[in-house]
Amino acid sequence: MDTLLSPRRRTLLKALGATALLAGCGEAPGIARRPLAAIQGPAMGTVWNAKLAGPLAESLAGKASTAVAAALEGVVARMSTYLESSELSRFNAMAAGKPLAVSRETLEVLALARVVSEATSGAFDATIAPAVDAWGFGPSGKRRVPSSDELAALAARIDWRAIAVDREAGTLTKARDGVRADLSGIAKGYGVDLAARALDALGATDYLVEAGGEVRVRGRNAEGKPWRIGIERPDAVPQEALLVVPLDGLSMATSGDYRNFFEQDGRRFSHEIDPATREPARGSLASVTVVANDCGWADAMATALFVMGAERGRAFAVEQGIAACFIERAEGGRLADRQTPAFARLGAERAKA
Repeated sequence: MDTLLSPRRRTLLKALGATALLAGCGEAPGIARRPLAAIQGPAMGTVWNAKLAGPLAESLAGKASTAVAAALEGVVARMSTYLESSELSRFNAMAAGKPLAVSRETLEVLALARVVSEATSGAFDATIAPAVDAWGFGPSGKRRVPSSDELAALAARIDWRAIAVDREAGTLTKARDGVRADLSGIAKGYGVDLAARALDALGATDYLVEAGGEVRVRGRNAEGKPWRIGIERPDAVPQEALLVVPLDGLSMATSGDYRNFFEQDGRRFSHEIDPATREPARGSLASVTVVANDCGWADAMATALFVMGAERGRAFAVEQGIAACFIERAEGGRLADRQTPAFARLGAERAKA
């Protein structure tokens, strides 16, 4: 397995100060391996990881580390709600009707968010920021359960159609005051796409790059086989994979309720908030994983499918031909996964115990 997407593991690595490490991997007996360079560093409140395989791996490692870090740091600088200087924060603070000139990258992300919002009838909604803050999943970090009246009052401020994206003019405009955007459900995936573009520009042909549980790969791993990506078993301590998916030229993103949540009165409240109710999504789902060409799209769609829930989300994914895996909590603490036909064709394997 080339990587296990585990936010807890990345948090640990960050705490240990893992930055821009170059490392080779030991060879398994009897397996001819190509050169492999592994690099990592901090970004987006987590640790990004990349692996380069093939003859150019070691010679590109230094430039690749710089390029990936720059791509991800650029997304943070433009789209973080934690930075008052970011384009997104400045847009959120503006009054309605006033266009704000922003970068091509921010326009690209919000245009993509709009596409996913329209396709999912608003199950993904970038204007979810007021609800994110109300539950304490935003910059304040003060977790709490808002009153029903407070949540009802947020309805007028959450509507993906209230942000106009003018890519020709290079501007964003909100239709009414109080509308604010939160791109945490798409920005990490988009950042991974930018990092992959940077690696392509350097001439890398065989690589894996991941940040915050979103991954994109190209070519083959050190064994000359498709990259093997582990889908984490929700709630497992220590971390372990439930499924391992072989990927080549594709991206994978996972949304779940076990990464960022708090509990009160016996109920788990996760950061995956339903725009229709302004409450954390409820149901049997523990996680949804989506595989697609672009990581930003997969990131946003995984969020939308999680919000839709196990039945409606899977029906939608099957109808649309989306490669998605739904992991549900069953009776007795068991986990059950259901794969769409498009996901099943990828050839995922059960992880070995």
